[in-house]
Amino acid sequence: MEQALNVTEMLIEASATIAIVGVSISVMILLYRAIVGPTNPDRAVALDIIGVNVMALAGVIAVLLVSTQFNDVILLIGILLFIGTIAMAKFLEKGVIIERDMD
Repeated sequence: MEQALNVTEMLIEASATIAIVGVSISVMILLYRAIVGPTNPDRAVALDIIGVNVMALAGVIAVLLVSTQFNDVILLIGILLFIGTIAMAKFLEKGVIIERDMD
């Protein structure tokens, strides 16, 4: 039984390492798209996906460290990501985030 537990632990560590490397490569590619992107919507989508990758990275690290304390961090990143996406979409559509009446 202990041998099966050790094999499972090694499998989880290997999978987490592969996931961390994959997400890191994805973030590097998305950083290129966010900086060089041909249009502003491309940059906005790249930034949004970078946020999702950061959430995934926090989740993988939580699994690797066998901790549930990262759940709050993941939720906070998700909330901030949603607010940022809405603000970016409004800015790209109207040119301002907060509309002010000058009457």
